[in-house]
Amino acid sequence: MNQKIVVSGMGIYTALGKGLQTNFDSLSSQKHALTHLHFLQTAHAFEFPFGEIKVSTSDLLQTLELPVNNGYTRTSLLGIAALEEALSNANLKHHAGLKVGIINATTVGGMCEVEKYYFKMLENDGDFSEFSDTIDCADCTHRLADYFKIKDYVTTISTACSSSANAIILGTRLVRQGHLDIAICGGTDALTRFTINGFNALKNIDKQACKPFDEARNGLNLGEGAAYLVIEKETTCLQRNHQPIAEARGYCNFNESFHATAPNPKGEGAYQVMKRALQKAHLVPTDIQYINAHGTATLTNDESEANAMKRLFGSVPPFSSTKCYTGHTLAAAGAVEAIFSILALEKQCVFANLNFKNPIPDSALIPQLTYEKRALQNVMSNSFAFGGNNASLIFSII
Repeated sequence: MNQKIVVSGMGIYTALGKGLQTNFDSLSSQKHALTHLHFLQTAHAFEFPFGEIKVSTSDLLQTLELPVNNGYTRTSLLGIAALEEALSNANLKHHAGLKVGIINATTVGGMCEVEKYYFKMLENDGDFSEFSDTIDCADCTHRLADYFKIKDYVTTISTACSSSANAIILGTRLVRQGHLDIAICGGTDALTRFTINGFNALKNIDKQACKPFDEARNGLNLGEGAAYLVIEKETTCLQRNHQPIAEARGYCNFNESFHATAPNPKGEGAYQVMKRALQKAHLVPTDIQYINAHGTATLTNDESEANAMKRLFGSVPPFSSTKCYTGHTLAAAGAVEAIFSILALEKQCVFANLNFKNPIPDSALIPQLTYEKRALQNVMSNSFAFGGNNASLIFSII
């Protein structure tokens, strides 16, 4: 019989705040963190709401006691802050004798710093060598690995919005197959002008707080953040005299390749990935009591995901998108929302889908509208990305 693969630690940093309890408190009180930009300089700072972490990069450096001019980007610093909590939460500050790996996800890498020097680079003006290597997403991963002295396995995943969900899948597989004793999985992304301009060019950013699954939805709100999960076998966890938080029971990645930036409107990719995650978990649709949906509040995603949920579940269990609290944190979103799903499981509750008024006519689905206590055994977390790179995760109570 296969041993249970469990989540033994979690750490998170979003616009809601730093730490598991701070994020849960905001979710349970239905308070979002979407505001105008304070730190990132862009022409769109007051045009759109963002999930910006209200701590400067220099303050992050000071808090982590890192010297200035060391090449650490905001993306890396947010990752370090979240990963510190995950390791502490897992009672894993010292991991001698264990084979430990890190699977880190990011889409922007050091773009948050490099873009500041773009025009100076064109003019060959000034010294920007400090950040010249950070444009490679792997630089962020290696800085995290070096900071926490992780050497056994270090790799980077960048599949847009499903990146850190895929990191969790890879980490779970590596542990299950015995390649690692412990896999630290998650992702980190900072807000950048590059990202904002790209999504704005696609006409996918709402000028108001986003409205997932609402008929009048008009785009997403971008955010930043970092989140990490510690994955190991239940036996390893117990041998360390540590109690697991949840079981990483099922997962699937499915690439439908329908379009570069849009999902199949019928939800074929979303349907297949959720169906196969259930099969991997040896569960049926009625075994799921809550879905943390991808729910970007874009016209195409929410229609597609709603159609897929209705097709697979029939009577759809309580579901909500938590991007209306944090903004879309891109590569970090899969891990952020996996943690939110596990918090729901741990606290036996479901989170509200904010800003909803009227359902999408075709599906007529109504998301969870209030924070409520619920009896949960199994929860699902969806992450769907550009190119049809879809991931679905299932976590179960221990």
